[in-house]
Amino acid sequence: MGSYIREEVRWFVAARAEGLCEYCLVHEDDTFFGCEVDHIISLKHGGTTEEDNLAYFYVFCNRQKGSDIGSILWQTGEFIRFFNPRVDKWADHFRLEGAIIEPLTGIGEVTARILEFNNGDRI
Repeated sequence: MGSYIREEVRWFVAARAEGLCEYCLVHEDDTFFGCEVDHIISLKHGGTTEEDNLAYFYVFCNRQKGSDIGSILWQTGEFIRFFNPRVDKWADHFRLEGAIIEPLTGIGEVTARILEFNNGDRI
């Protein structure tokens, strides 16, 4: 399947997310640019355009993630995959402390850092 995401699939993914970015949990109504449907694992890394590989992203999160699938955990030098909203539970990897998203795991750490959850312009 190609990169084109059918309109009915976009609607399904947006409804499943209930208007929330599946990464930072900001509601689309609380953003200037809104949210969009995109691939969790990009096509160039073997991802598909199926519902289980699509997520609802705040535009800023999606631009920061790009086609990346993970990053290096600075503390260990190990490559760690990003949070995947289809297989991971948000509360296992992050905690909301006021307006700050605190990572709880390596997955949370690399996701929060690369997607810039706590960027001053976003808080």
